[in-house]
Formats: sequence, C-alpha cells, structure tokens
Amino acid sequence: QVQLVESGGGLVQAGGSLRLSCAASGGSITNYVMGWFRQAPGKEREFVAGITRSVPITNYADSVKGRFTVSRDYSKNTVYLQMNSLKPEDTAMYYCAATLSFRIPTSQGNYDYWGRGTQVTVSS
Repeated sequence: QVQLVESGGGLVQAGGSLRLSCAASGGSITNYVMGWFRQAPGKEREFVAGITRSVPITNYADSVKGRFTVSRDYSKNTVYLQMNSLKPEDTAMYYCAATLSFRIPTSQGNYDYWGRGTQVTVSS
C-alpha cells in the first residue's frame, strides 16, 4: 500500500504563499487519484483540491479556487499544492490522500490512504 508524507507547512503572513508537497512511497501516484484536505480546530475535515491519475484534471473547493493549484510530478512520485494569497481562514492541518477511484471524490470517506498532515498557519 502507498505511504504518504506531507511537508512544506509553516507560518506565513496573510497574502503570502506556501507550497505543500506530498511524497508517495510503496506505490506509484499514477495508480491513484490524489486529494488535499484540511482540518481547522473544532471543524470537520474538508476537501481542498484533487487531481486525476493521467490527464491532469483538477477540482477545487470554491474557497480556494483561483488561489491554490494542485499538480503532480511523476518522476518524483510527488503531488504539490501551491497556495497563494493565503488568508487567516486557510489556517489548518493539511492532509494528502489517495484513492483508487476513477474520479475526484470530495468526501474523505472515499479516500483509501492518508498522510499525517502538515500544519499551515496564516497570521493576519
């Protein structure tokens, strides 16, 4: 089974940028639809972005459209989440997930594998 490790989180001022990485091992990301989720304290985990296996079809939550970009590098077996124009409400633990589905699910229950997360904090 695939293992996922997120990195790239940190503290940034509002309006700044971060790039999160999700490195996969034990399996190729070519076999999975990949998703990014986030969970703020006291809130449920929510879908942020996803990308399909081959043709790079993407999907984004309305709250991040135009600011976040998901991409994948097959040679590095890694998925990225570029986050620009960050807002304090983007503060959360960000998780990478993988699914054998043929579409991009927005429900966390449809994902088979998860990383441990990386913290993103945006100060005002």
